[in-house]
Amino acid sequence: MTSKCSIVTVEHQPTAVVKSKVPFAEIPQAQRAARAKIETGLPSLDTGALGMACTRWVPPSGGALDMEMGTIVARPIEARGEIVPSELPAGRAVHSVMVGPFDGMGAAWQTLFDWCQAEKLKPAGINWEVYGPTASDPAKQETYLYALLA
Repeated sequence: MTSKCSIVTVEHQPTAVVKSKVPFAEIPQAQRAARAKIETGLPSLDTGALGMACTRWVPPSGGALDMEMGTIVARPIEARGEIVPSELPAGRAVHSVMVGPFDGMGAAWQTLFDWCQAEKLKPAGINWEVYGPTASDPAKQETYLYALLA
């Protein structure tokens, strides 16, 4: 289930991520692999307090997504191996909340982009997801969706 869309103002947030271009069919495996690398590597980085897990992506090309999978951190990090610094941008964004298992993500994003079109809003092409705490019941998992506006 996806909540009603709204326009919000978001602040810049530094992230520690693993970058990858991922074919759609391989997104779940790529997410798991990136999360394992982040979990292993973060303790050795000076991140400050950790925030929620996130994924930043741009519109697909050639059947794949350019993705940055990682976590929000308190301060920018130095790159170490595959873990590199990035950020979630500041500005006006369309926001909605998807409640339920991750296999509903495609439909949730389609709802958000359809709303943008109906409202005559132009996405900037920078999109991200922030994952709420892992729910014991996947039907209660919350994922926060954002699309930066041009």
